[in-house]
Amino acid sequence: MSHPSSPDLEALQPSEEGKSLRPNIDNSNNNNNTEYSIPTSKKFAYLSVYFMCNVLLTIYNKAVLGKFSYPWLLTTIHAGSGSIGCYILLLNGTFTLTSLSRRENVILVMFSFLFTINIAISNVSLAMVSMPFHQILRSTTPIFTILIYRLRYNRSYPMKTYLSLIPLVVGVGFATYGDYYFTLVGFVLTLLGVILASVKTVVTNRIMTGSLALSPLEVLLRMSPLAFMQALFYSYVSGELASLNISFAPNSLPIVLPNRGQTLALVGNGLLAFLLNIASFSANKNAGALTMTVCGNVKQCLTVMLGIMVFGVKVGLLNGFGMAVTLAGAAWYSVVELRMKAAR
Repeated sequence: MSHPSSPDLEALQPSEEGKSLRPNIDNSNNNNNTEYSIPTSKKFAYLSVYFMCNVLLTIYNKAVLGKFSYPWLLTTIHAGSGSIGCYILLLNGTFTLTSLSRRENVILVMFSFLFTINIAISNVSLAMVSMPFHQILRSTTPIFTILIYRLRYNRSYPMKTYLSLIPLVVGVGFATYGDYYFTLVGFVLTLLGVILASVKTVVTNRIMTGSLALSPLEVLLRMSPLAFMQALFYSYVSGELASLNISFAPNSLPIVLPNRGQTLALVGNGLLAFLLNIASFSANKNAGALTMTVCGNVKQCLTVMLGIMVFGVKVGLLNGFGMAVTLAGAAWYSVVELRMKAAR
């Protein structure tokens, strides 16, 4: 596939009528159930790669990066890796940029802020609530996703789909059961983070399947530079850059710069995060937003199981019961989805 002679992260100029140069895809608020037209084997492949990259990144962060306690700088590295990786693929002709109108560019900018604000609220709320409480609230993301589809797009699901979400949410509650602590502000911020996460997942899907119909790589290319700048700004405001103590001032503390091993570890982390982002966006486009939020709940249980097997984390019988319930709920949800696809 040929690529533009002068690729740019900015959108190309729209046509004289102000419309994008791409196929006209229905932009109505009706049901946009494109995931049911995707072969099951293809969806399974994307979701498998998504889970594999997630698990690998979890192990990498725990075992390799260790005490790199700079979440915003890590997000900056991930966004920067996405920018570089996608730009290389663009130059290689793997994909091309779509011509977007001014309004569509504004939508993408707002979308990038949604990503970084969601991360910011999650980081802030974690300091005000306990981890088990944070996880149990995050497990309700599928419920808010359904509400968004119902209220905004007038899309409904069969009763069996709603029922299959009950063990998915309750199971995570048992699996992550622990010391529940929260402040009022922490509760509000965590709940807001859950709503924003649902909105982000739905909007991501709509950008790739709705009127914009952008490819996962193009979405990632257009979003990553914006996310990079925003995350770098947040790392400065939060004091992470200052805490690295990279300064040549006479009265500063000793300079702390990553050594060669640490640099290679961060580069590897960025590369793995880049692959995870591609897998995540592709899985969202092909499997649907609700399925992605269900996978998020399953991922929480898999993370606990990973901690048991790899890092020797001790859990109780109730936690094990919760993991079993969650996985059973995921299996039930999968069966319901397969039957819905077969009925179409």
